Amino acid sequence: MGLAQPFEPEKLIVAMLFTDTKTAQTAETMLIQAFGESDIVSPAYCFSEISPYYDVEMQGKVYRQFYSFAECKDPAQLAAIKTQTNAMEQVLSIEGNRRVNLDPGFIGCGRLSLATTKPAGHRIPLSDGIFAELTLFYARGHWNPFPWTYMDFKLSAVHIFLSQARSRYMQQRKAWIHAEQ
Repeated sequence: MGLAQPFEPEKLIVAMLFTDTKTAQTAETMLIQAFGESDIVSPAYCFSEISPYYDVEMQGKVYRQFYSFAECKDPAQLAAIKTQTNAMEQVLSIEGNRRVNLDPGFIGCGRLSLATTKPAGHRIPLSDGIFAELTLFYARGHWNPFPWTYMDFKLSAVHIFLSQARSRYMQQRKAWIHAEQ
């Protein structure tokens, strides 16, 4: 029989969709207050060019930007973190329409998992109506998609950010493993 062990900390990231930079800056401040300083921030790119899915709700051209946070966290906190980011979305919404969409996830050694409220066959229930989705896996030196991986998570620009965050995570992991020995 295997013995359950605590989960190894992982790298928290948040993928932010937004239409205006002022609201995005407010959301960034809220994220930093909740999760600590960011250590890597990606350039923004136009999400609307990939999919118009959020254009009507968010009332404009939608952009995506990624944030990686300096402090690694217990991945068992994913549902609680998604609940926090949902509350941030509510605070920033106008007349029931979101102005930002915040999708938290964790980068581990070999995967990117994201939190979502949308059920599907490939998503695992966590708690409080939050599911985990294995979005990408890391093997042979690069990120690999699944059939359900969101289109923009297949972009090389996104993989560059995720590889930078993973590299930072691997450095942090190496440091705490050596500290434990």
